Amino acid sequence: MTTRLKLKPGSKGTKKLVQQYGEALVCVRYRYDAVSQKRIKTAEIIIEEKSWTPPPPKLSATELVPVRIEFSETKLKQMAKEAGGRWDPNARVWFISYGKVKGTILEKHILLDAKTK
Repeated sequence: MTTRLKLKPGSKGTKKLVQQYGEALVCVRYRYDAVSQKRIKTAEIIIEEKSWTPPPPKLSATELVPVRIEFSETKLKQMAKEAGGRWDPNARVWFISYGKVKGTILEKHILLDAKTK
């Protein structure tokens, strides 16, 4: 089964569902089943809404995180130096504060199972 079309409420093909569900309608999908040769129209609706407090971040901005950078990746090494990173020759990783790494290419290189210093 493949989905070919995802429509926002109010667009052509959603009018009746908007009348039926109102603000609870999130989207309408048209799915196609090649085996049974049928088009299926589905609606995503909100059935419950309540307050939620997101969990605190797992890492604080000042916490040092280990970042693995290969020897040949000179651009990443330069970024680590500019972010105030420290090279640890024993662990063979850079230690950089998470606030400087978050949202950069370096974030993908964080070692999750290594111990921080």
